[in-house]
Amino acid sequence: MKKFFISPEENSLFTGIAVQGRAVPTFPPQSLINYHLTLGPQVSVPSTIRRAHKHMTKTRDFLGPYRLARLIRAGNSCEVWEAVEEPSMKRFALKVLRQKVRDNKAEIASLKYEYTVGKDMSSPRIIKLLEYRVESGTPFLVMELFSELNMKQALRRGPDSLAFMLDTIVEQAAESLYHMHEKGWIHRDVKPDNFLVSRTGETKLIDFTIAERKKSGLGKLFHRAKSTVQGTRSYMSPEQIQGKNCDERSDIYSFGCVLFEAVTGKPPYTGQTPNDLLTKHINASIPSPVAYNDNVSPEFAGLVRRMMAKKVDQRPKSMWEFLKEYRTIEVFKKKPKPPEVSVFDDVPSIKSADDMFKRNKKKETEESAKPAEETPVEEKAKNSDGKPNDGSSPPSSTPNANK
Repeated sequence: MKKFFISPEENSLFTGIAVQGRAVPTFPPQSLINYHLTLGPQVSVPSTIRRAHKHMTKTRDFLGPYRLARLIRAGNSCEVWEAVEEPSMKRFALKVLRQKVRDNKAEIASLKYEYTVGKDMSSPRIIKLLEYRVESGTPFLVMELFSELNMKQALRRGPDSLAFMLDTIVEQAAESLYHMHEKGWIHRDVKPDNFLVSRTGETKLIDFTIAERKKSGLGKLFHRAKSTVQGTRSYMSPEQIQGKNCDERSDIYSFGCVLFEAVTGKPPYTGQTPNDLLTKHINASIPSPVAYNDNVSPEFAGLVRRMMAKKVDQRPKSMWEFLKEYRTIEVFKKKPKPPEVSVFDDVPSIKSADDMFKRNKKKETEESAKPAEETPVEEKAKNSDGKPNDGSSPPSSTPNANK
């Protein structure tokens, strides 16, 4: 039988349980499950302790049948937990509204909307959204559990962290957008943060909070320019910034910005102010990835620049057109080698609810200090001259700033 050591403090709290006829000290209820798994099924747990554990976990660690095992990430309005469904013991990810916004109707509606968009996606390249639930007054989504590392986190270590398997990542990310477009949806927030990546290069698209149905026919014809727009400044297409109708080519522009960053380690545009950054998307010349990484092939650099064309009709017509061309070229002149230390071996994570409270404060500080271009925002729509469009008249046409 395995020996298991506990602290004197724990030993003084509880009597013991029978293990193969011998009395041994027990864990407090919080640790009882782990203890039981360590010793195996021969452990006989007294019913009083079972009831105590059930009561405690129901009030602290459970949402319905899901036991919260580990906090993966905490944002401004949501937390993402790794959870275990009991009694099946299957593992899932839960996207849970934080306590401070659980009664916020807009946040609840946003979570429901994300489920509405994601529930019909059936591609292995898109994270599966399985259920929307409310338990104990807490709304949450039940999702497929996948890698907790996104492209943005990896690229903060430099482009070499993903370069050796970037060909696979790009293809699978493009396939995810192709599937979403085929289902009639435009993502509208394509950025490195919204692609989860595994250590083998498997990639999945996440976050459908601001996705929109693709407009066609009369809906497209009578589209009115929006006075406010949503998105992330570093990756927004000119037409998205201007409040115009967005189709799949808007996502293609944003994906071009993602690919630029994937091979260079930096977004294609930066600005002194948020407005300066948005204006560059509309008017500035298109940079070449080769200027920042001379190992990028000219064919791939040319494709990325066409994806970022200011005029919609100068971009690839669809993600399928992109994929057909992409599969005939190489990303790099010389195949990069895996780094000596994998970025996947040092993924920061939160192990417990207690650790969560320590890190939430730090997380909020980091979010407030994040560069403006990386933060999802609502903005006044801009005209081609960068001035706000108040919605009373359509934005003026965008001049061709391609080089």
